[in-house]
Amino acid sequence: MSEKCPCASGSTYEDCCAPYHAGKAWPDFPEKLMRARYSAFAKSEVQFLHDSLHPEHREEFDIDGMKSWADSSTWTGLEIMEAFSDEEEPETKGHVEFCAAYEIKGQHFDHHELSHFEKNDGKWYYVDGEVFHTPIKRSELKVGRNDPCSCGSGKKYKKCCGR
Repeated sequence: MSEKCPCASGSTYEDCCAPYHAGKAWPDFPEKLMRARYSAFAKSEVQFLHDSLHPEHREEFDIDGMKSWADSSTWTGLEIMEAFSDEEEPETKGHVEFCAAYEIKGQHFDHHELSHFEKNDGKWYYVDGEVFHTPIKRSELKVGRNDPCSCGSGKKYKKCCGR
């Protein structure tokens, strides 16, 4: 029996996000790219995370740090709240609000973000996101300033959401 795709599409991984991760296809909508990026975190497909990041935002992507962080995380669920096109530039800009659940060392985390996507040379890319912060319980694992940011930008936490 084939495994379900981590992105919660209901399809098998082989029929859903695997072709994107293998470079055989590219997501044709921002929501599909968001789902493929979530699955890439779950499957530790960090090359896809790099490649799906907008070319102008790849400078600080730490592929080794991202690999280490992805390998130490267990991704437990994705909820897409809303996916919509930009009002001013609907053909080239899109947005996806989502909540991704994951665990590190037995501690549960929810990452709630409004992601921004841009079409460049006919392909959609992740540009950045606005993280919705919730109060941190001191019993949870604290993210270090030099750890990869949980938003998926590839930047260190201190240069991204930790500002």
